[in-house]
Amino acid sequence: MVRIFALLVLVVPGFLAGYGIKIMRDMTFAILQPPFPALWVQGIIGLLFTVLGIAFVAGFILHRDRKRNNVQKRFQKQNRATR
Repeated sequence: MVRIFALLVLVVPGFLAGYGIKIMRDMTFAILQPPFPALWVQGIIGLLFTVLGIAFVAGFILHRDRKRNNVQKRFQKQNRATR
């Protein structure tokens, strides 16, 4: 059950990023989607969806790899006592 939840946590932001790319593409070709009042609003929302979706997935993967100690030394967390 935990793995299914983890998969959903990754799939939802992935779809959000994909939808953001789609509405940015539609903005480029001057296709206004129904919930947006103007093309520039559609472009900004698309960029926001894309950046947030990719950032969430990347942060999730970095967090998982840090727990498994599979990251380079510069990405490892440093203890506050050893600084």
